[in-house]
Amino acid sequence: MAHFSYRIYLLSALVLLVGTATWGHAEEDDSADGVTVETVEEDQYLYKTPTIDPKKVYLAEHFDNEEAFKKKWIKSEAKKQGVDENIAKYDGKWEIQAPSRKILKDDLGLVLTTEAKHAAISTLLDKPFEFKDKPLVVQYEVTMQEGQNCGGAYIKLLSKGTDTKADLRKFYDQTPYTIMFGPDKCGNDNKLHFIFRHQNPINGTFEEKHSKKPSKRIDEFYTDKEPHLYTLIVRPDNTFTILVDNKEVNSGSLLEDFTPPVNPPEEIDDPEDKKPDDWDEREKIVDPSATKPDDWDEDAPAQIIDSNAVKPDGWLDDEPEMIPDPEAKKPEDWDEDMDGEWEPPLIDNPACKAAAGCGVWMPPKIANPAYKGLWRAPLIANPNYKGKWTPRRIPNPNYFKDDKPFRMTPIHAVGFELWSMSPRLLFDNLVITDDEAVASDWAHQTFALKRAKMSRDSDSFVDRAVKFAGDNPWIYAVVILIGFAFIGLIVYICCGPKSDSDADIKKTDAFVEDDQHISEGEAEAEGEAEPEEVPERLSKADLEGPEVEPDSTDTTPLVDTEGAGDGQRKRKPRKE
Repeated sequence: MAHFSYRIYLLSALVLLVGTATWGHAEEDDSADGVTVETVEEDQYLYKTPTIDPKKVYLAEHFDNEEAFKKKWIKSEAKKQGVDENIAKYDGKWEIQAPSRKILKDDLGLVLTTEAKHAAISTLLDKPFEFKDKPLVVQYEVTMQEGQNCGGAYIKLLSKGTDTKADLRKFYDQTPYTIMFGPDKCGNDNKLHFIFRHQNPINGTFEEKHSKKPSKRIDEFYTDKEPHLYTLIVRPDNTFTILVDNKEVNSGSLLEDFTPPVNPPEEIDDPEDKKPDDWDEREKIVDPSATKPDDWDEDAPAQIIDSNAVKPDGWLDDEPEMIPDPEAKKPEDWDEDMDGEWEPPLIDNPACKAAAGCGVWMPPKIANPAYKGLWRAPLIANPNYKGKWTPRRIPNPNYFKDDKPFRMTPIHAVGFELWSMSPRLLFDNLVITDDEAVASDWAHQTFALKRAKMSRDSDSFVDRAVKFAGDNPWIYAVVILIGFAFIGLIVYICCGPKSDSDADIKKTDAFVEDDQHISEGEAEAEGEAEPEEVPERLSKADLEGPEVEPDSTDTTPLVDTEGAGDGQRKRKPRKE
């Protein structure tokens, strides 16, 4: 039982080491006042409706209060223009709901519950935003809870003129906006819009200006079904920055990174200038003096029969290349009235395999040395070439120079005007301010807490173990000891000492598996018998002893060897 006890000892040591590591982890979790870190961690992930100084924001909406939401937000009663009457109405449904994946308890959001319907909802700002000497910061969360196949999740900052709730009830796709910002996707086209409407200072017309594409890939935001934080910052110095999850994905200048550009060109092509009729733009022309040579044969074929070709020896002219399959049989259900006369399928003629060829021999074709093809006159430089014609440039009558495109139309309201093929788009934690620090604090109370909870929930056991080991270097020694103990256990089990019972078997002449030269009948014999062959383990001398004359009076019976039982070999005791 010694080896079994040793195994138990090793296993106990292994369990003890693991328990020590676990105890160390649990001990660290205990705080000084007896409250575990686990409890503290749970407390730090408790959601509370975010608070913010109303004087520092133009709008702060957390969507946690359904009653307040119904009083403040206005659903559109308009119809979209230019579409079929059956789908023109903005009848998409908006509801305050908890996310499908509940991350923080009591955290709610605005959900577009319908798909393939036009939907619009908006609210007035607490105070209008004037583009003067402070930046505009727009920030909100989007969760595409079922992914996004086709549709937008952007927000519109509505221009002055949508000053009342009555105006908002008429909110539709043509309602003037100052900025449109947010994600949009259809098929493989993933966009992150930043569009602003710029007013021409000369004639007062508006034109949309579209920002350049993001510099970072944004594909995963439409498929991972997780909340993402979208932030737009537009500054009085005409620079802008777009962040997703607090990471920059786009930035630039309102003057340089938009299409079409804010300022038109100083010169344009003269619309009255027309290309002269005699203007020749051809660099080369056909040589009018060139003539086709008399020996040029356009009708000569490209290939001709090789007159020097000779039919190979052994060519079988009378053998066809294909013959009917002699082993084919007409199907039993073949109806000649319906199917016609049956013919066996064709196969390659076996006689052709060993021959040079079969059938009618035809000489091969070769390239015709007389072939020249269709004659064409060569090209020469055009003596009348005047170059590529372009209209003359004139001063642009509509030219203006706007050095401050940041000075946009004031914003009085904000809204979502969408069409989506994916239901359950969730919007949350919208804030409009002129202070980046305020937006950051708002995100810290909401989005950062949400992502931290998601990160903690998704941490694997291995991740936690690695972090714990990093904070507690002594754990590496424990792991090394456990590793040695485990390896020692495996080595002992595989290569350790044999049991006593195994040794006893080898000490006897009892029949064992490797004694295959002893037949079953011999092993069970009761009478006097000599083995036909000497076992390899014992010498012949050991078995027979010194030579003596047989004694007819010797009646010594056969006896068992030590440890032998039924079915074991019998032998005489040696005479001393």
